[in-house]
Amino acid sequence: MQDIIRELERRRAAAQMGGGEKRIEAQHARGKLTARERLDILLDEGSFEEFDTFVEHRSTDFGMEGNRVPGDGVVTGWGTVNGRLVYLFVKDFTVFGGSLSAAHAQKIVKIQDMAIRNGAPVIGVFDAGGARIQEGVDALAGYGEVFARNVLASGVIPQISVIMGPCAGGDVYSPAMTDFIFMVRDTSYMFVTGPDVVKTVTNEVVSPEELGGAKVHTTKSSIADGAYDNDVECLVQMRRLIDFLPATNRDQPPVWPSFQDVEREDISLDTLVPANPNKPYDMKELILKVADEGDFFEIQENFAKNIITGFGRIEGATVGFVANQPMVLAGVLDSDASRKAARFVRFCDCFNIPLVTFVDVPGFLPGTAQEYGGLIKHGAKLLFAFTEATVPKITCITRKAFGGAYDVMASKHMRADINYAWPTAQIAVMGAKGAVEIIFRADINDPEKIAERTKEYEDRFLNPFVAAQRGYIDEVIMPRGTRRRIARGLRSLRNKRVEMPWKKHDNIPL
Repeated sequence: MQDIIRELERRRAAAQMGGGEKRIEAQHARGKLTARERLDILLDEGSFEEFDTFVEHRSTDFGMEGNRVPGDGVVTGWGTVNGRLVYLFVKDFTVFGGSLSAAHAQKIVKIQDMAIRNGAPVIGVFDAGGARIQEGVDALAGYGEVFARNVLASGVIPQISVIMGPCAGGDVYSPAMTDFIFMVRDTSYMFVTGPDVVKTVTNEVVSPEELGGAKVHTTKSSIADGAYDNDVECLVQMRRLIDFLPATNRDQPPVWPSFQDVEREDISLDTLVPANPNKPYDMKELILKVADEGDFFEIQENFAKNIITGFGRIEGATVGFVANQPMVLAGVLDSDASRKAARFVRFCDCFNIPLVTFVDVPGFLPGTAQEYGGLIKHGAKLLFAFTEATVPKITCITRKAFGGAYDVMASKHMRADINYAWPTAQIAVMGAKGAVEIIFRADINDPEKIAERTKEYEDRFLNPFVAAQRGYIDEVIMPRGTRRRIARGLRSLRNKRVEMPWKKHDNIPL
């Protein structure tokens, strides 16, 4: 018996060394942690239960029969994050560069299947060179099996991808179908075809960082939802994100202890909106003062900054915040902002996370670039997402809500449950100047008449009371009481139920 135990310990020790000491040192020299070091940071201490430790590839081509390593380049299993179950697979770059074989894929698929059956999030950590070329179509088949599970799990359990090294070729499509992607600056990159192929096909000379680094994917492509400076910071933030998310679409969002009294009013909010309607202010200040303890996990912070999306808590329960940002492009809606917010709204609706929307939007961004880029359909995505969502929806208009953008931003007509407005709200088809120049075109050369007409239009329409008189606004509230009113509103919507027409699925304007 002792011999058997010693053999088990020897095999387990060998598996835990991955590609060996030299390759571990090389991993550290690149500024990256190993797969098992990453697990230790991500999971609660001592909670990891590993599966398929001794799995090896079965390839016999190109000399592979003599080159086998237990685990085959991916560590899989389950553990807990602050006591809550998660399943995960972590690519091990020290073993065959983390490349995917048929056996490697089977390990991942097993974890995905278990996560779906048992109702828990799945986290994938990517640090790999793509498909294992020696296995040919078997590797491609393995990718296909992983992709299929990504689709089946979508909207059922949260799926999070963490890119902590190279992620190329077939490897990129699994993260692309998950709910969130996060990267590490300077050490991670994603692309379908690498710099060498790009140079061969298009004659472009580009570095991996320029082609698919964290900066590219968080500011230009919108592929990644966030980036962090190193492995440790990234993994700690993933623990924080998991705390906001329910385990499955059948669960309500988690509730954590809250120590901020919702009845306490914040007088500073009464002066947040400047007297000058064209002067910007920071909408994040409002979010931080409404969310419990000012704890806000922003999603896609560096992309489409004219709209803010992210998670916070009110009375300990997770809510999704969507807000126009007057500090950037006056908070206007454009194609990027619409896509960003629509994706976030749909995630929240999938997982029973109530939506709180703060509105200060002067309209949609005009211009040929936007129209040629499909603004109509991109804007429709956000309209569609808000209307489709059946979770509790509370909207508060702080200042401008002009034109079609008023409708799109979770208005009463998009089936929002509770719609508030501050006294500073301006709800109209457009701003006073533009409206007067159209209505009173004959007086456009008479400054005095135009000024008089503008004042008349402002008094008539640029306030929240016309909309309130028609029931489109449920109540005009004092800014200082916003957190209290939203908290009470969410309490009243706790048992909300909505009957939807039967459909196989919708056809959102992609």
